Amino acid sequence: MSTPTRVWISESAHQRLHDELTELRAMLARDVDGSAGGDENLAAIQRVRQVRIQQIHDLLVYAVVGEDPPDDGIAEPGMVLTVRYDEAGDTETFLLGVRGTEHDGMEIYSLQSPLGAAIAGARPGEQRVYRTPGGSSISVTLLAAVPYGLHRPP
Repeated sequence: MSTPTRVWISESAHQRLHDELTELRAMLARDVDGSAGGDENLAAIQRVRQVRIQQIHDLLVYAVVGEDPPDDGIAEPGMVLTVRYDEAGDTETFLLGVRGTEHDGMEIYSLQSPLGAAIAGARPGEQRVYRTPGGSSISVTLLAAVPYGLHRPP
C-alpha cells in the first residue's frame, strides 16, 4: 500500500474548501430530511454532492496549508512557475498545486498533469518536454519558480 501524497494549498484555498464542505454537508442533510424517497434527480444530486464531499475531505486530510516551499527556485507544489513554450516563444505563469482549490484566478497545474509532471524538479533555465493527450511533444523552459506567498501578480 502506498503512502498518500501531501498536497500544498494556500490558507485562503483551505478556508474556501472548508466553507464548501460545510455547505455541501448542510445541503445533503436538507436533501435527506426533505426527500420523498423515490426522486431519481434528487438521488443523482445527492451522489454528486457525496463525491465532492469525499474529494474535499481527501484534499484536506493530506493538505499542507500555507507553508510555502523554500525559495530555492525549484519547481515544486506551492510554487508559482513561469515557463516559456519554446516553439512559440509564449510565456505562462501558473501555480503548481492541486486542481479544485482555486487560487485567486491563477491557473493551476497539478503534478498529475502532463506539464506539471514534466516541469516538477526543474530549475530556472532547464528545458523539459512533455506529451499532450493528443500525442504531440511540447518543449518548455522554466524561467522562474517563486513560492506562492512571495509571488506578486503583474
